[in-house]
Amino acid sequence: MRIYLKMLSIPVLLLTLAMCAQVPPKPEDRLETLIYSVKGRDLFQAHCAACHGEDGSGHGPLASVLKTKVPDLTALAKNNKGEFPSPFVRKIVVGEDVLISHGSREMPIWGPIFHQIESDQDWGNVRVENLVKYLQSIQQKSEPQGR
Repeated sequence: MRIYLKMLSIPVLLLTLAMCAQVPPKPEDRLETLIYSVKGRDLFQAHCAACHGEDGSGHGPLASVLKTKVPDLTALAKNNKGEFPSPFVRKIVVGEDVLISHGSREMPIWGPIFHQIESDQDWGNVRVENLVKYLQSIQQKSEPQGR
């Protein structure tokens, strides 16, 4: 009987350990990797620079392992007739727009995540707006016409 119980307890123990290993992290554990800053530059460096590069040019350390070419965020205005496309950028960051040409979405949707950082006050919209303003501030300077 003792041998039978030992033989039965080993698979049960292994099954329990396997199930515990697959439990997703608690929301509090996920938040530890997020930053509490609401400054656009801080948010960019913490959440975007790994793919888009510290300067926003699309050459971050993870860019080479992604299926989709990482866009140069400093050329958004240049590629939009000199106007920074704030509404478009905001929609991409918060996850309202998915570019069909990109296929599946590799870029994380930051909008909902930015809203979950604090438990006492929601600074999500402030983070999104400050990130968009930061991206506008790093746009390439256009060449004067006639040169």
